[in-house]
Amino acid sequence: MQLRPLGASGLHVSRLGLGTMSWGRDVEWTAARHLLHDFSEAGGNLVDTAPAYGGGVAEKMIGKAFAEGLPRESVLVATKAGFVVRDGKRVIDTSRGALLSDLEGSLRRLRTDHVDLWQVHAWGDAPVEETLSALDTAVSKGMARYVGVSNFVGWQTATAATWQEADRSRSPLSSVQVEYSLLARRAEVEVIGAAAHHKLGLLAWSSLGRGALTGKYLGNRTPRDSRAATEHFGWFVEPYRQSRSEAIVSAVAHAAQGLGLTTAQVALLWVRDAPQVASALIGPRTRDHLTELLEAEEKQLVAPIISALDDISGGANALRAPSAA
Repeated sequence: MQLRPLGASGLHVSRLGLGTMSWGRDVEWTAARHLLHDFSEAGGNLVDTAPAYGGGVAEKMIGKAFAEGLPRESVLVATKAGFVVRDGKRVIDTSRGALLSDLEGSLRRLRTDHVDLWQVHAWGDAPVEETLSALDTAVSKGMARYVGVSNFVGWQTATAATWQEADRSRSPLSSVQVEYSLLARRAEVEVIGAAAHHKLGLLAWSSLGRGALTGKYLGNRTPRDSRAATEHFGWFVEPYRQSRSEAIVSAVAHAAQGLGLTTAQVALLWVRDAPQVASALIGPRTRDHLTELLEAEEKQLVAPIISALDDISGGANALRAPSAA
């Protein structure tokens, strides 16, 4: 699989990243092990996780895979801190102590002495300089190799990047992770511009529109084995089951039919090759779905198709090079 630099850093990530949000709930250990090995064997190296995923179970699964023989050096582990579930409630705590405590817990669960990319999971109430000082500490102690932010809007991304750039003793940000797909293009308004200005690689989460861009929900269907059919993820998918999203997915499905690709493959290719994207994160729950997405590795959308998809999903992408429009 092709690798790309993560922003201006020396870290090179696969242009598809394996997301683990469903692990520990909808993905059990046996399936997770197969997904990790299949992804690695296909040349993928970026595995994205977080303490909040499955209450830490996702990280434990990755650690178990390392313990059972998956080469640690073949995987770039990206995890996060500052967003956890306590007593059934989502809590954002970006204080220095909470962040470093989260990282220590992640390292134990992952069975490793460092993570390759450590990200602040969300903007919090703690002073930004305090939050970012935790990133510096993690890098200086060898607990993290590179650092980034996640779910920051444009001004938050620029503020954090500028603070780190102001003093060369601080660890520069390498990435910003944000939701980005044909159903969620808000990142184009400010986040991607901020990322480009500060030379940050963009990690696009939910590149398949929380599963809606697979086409499985067309016609108001709710497959029994889908995320939308579960109590814990139904709310997550619901925003992309409205009439506007249905029209976009239908158009993508029509394009896919003409190209001899699947709906998911077309949606993934659009994100993967969009401006500033270093890696498009995918969250397959089965080996068959992972295989389908990996089969798009050698594919590329032509400019007229990209332009048409831009138009039906919100208009031209002003950041796209003229030759790709």
